[in-house]
Amino acid sequence: QVQLVESGGGLVQAGGSLRLSCAASGSIYRINVMAWYRQAPGKQRELVASINSGGRTNYVDSVKGRFTISRDNAKNLMYLQMNSLKPEDTAVYYCNLVNGVVPQGYWGQGTQVTVSS
Repeated sequence: QVQLVESGGGLVQAGGSLRLSCAASGSIYRINVMAWYRQAPGKQRELVASINSGGRTNYVDSVKGRFTISRDNAKNLMYLQMNSLKPEDTAVYYCNLVNGVVPQGYWGQGTQVTVSS
């Protein structure tokens, strides 16, 4: 089992910044993929950014150049630095981890990010 706990959400004005953190614990394999997803009201959950244990990253086009995903493998932590925030970034942000010999996905409880115009 894997437990994921997000933190760092909040209310910020457009153009501001927030840093989300995700702490992972439990049965974490050395090789895995971690990601941030978000879900806005009335919309489907979407992938925001991902990073594998080797540090390879991937971003959805709408956040490229504004968001940076990173991780600390030694501490099982993942971060999302969000700059130049826009009202359309408002959503619940979820941490996700996929690992295991038979890949299995785990979710955190989510943290609310609200960007006011």
